[in-house]
Amino acid sequence: MTLDLDPSLNLYIKAALGKKALELVVLDVRGLTSVADTFIICSGRSNRQVTAIADHIKDDLKKHGIQPLSIEGIKEGHWLLLDYGHIVIHVFHEPIRDFYDLEGLWVDAKRISF
Repeated sequence: MTLDLDPSLNLYIKAALGKKALELVVLDVRGLTSVADTFIICSGRSNRQVTAIADHIKDDLKKHGIQPLSIEGIKEGHWLLLDYGHIVIHVFHEPIRDFYDLEGLWVDAKRISF
């Protein structure tokens, strides 16, 4: 991880992994989009797990005083997006993640090790 990334990034990663999110990928999208600095992408095996992961992320980060700007997709549980401004978290149901292939779309983004 580069030093100029948000030092709280580990809080977001730990929150996602707290409900056993699968295949977590962290992308540095600075210079590629003005939407965010970092995308965190992960999966769940069912709609219920996807929703549980997103709820856990929201609740865990709230304990640290971090509130999302918006949350999309909570009712469907196929692709949830938690927007924290500089960090956007995508939680996918596995087949939906394969279909949209964000990692392929953002292939020029640097992967961040954690």
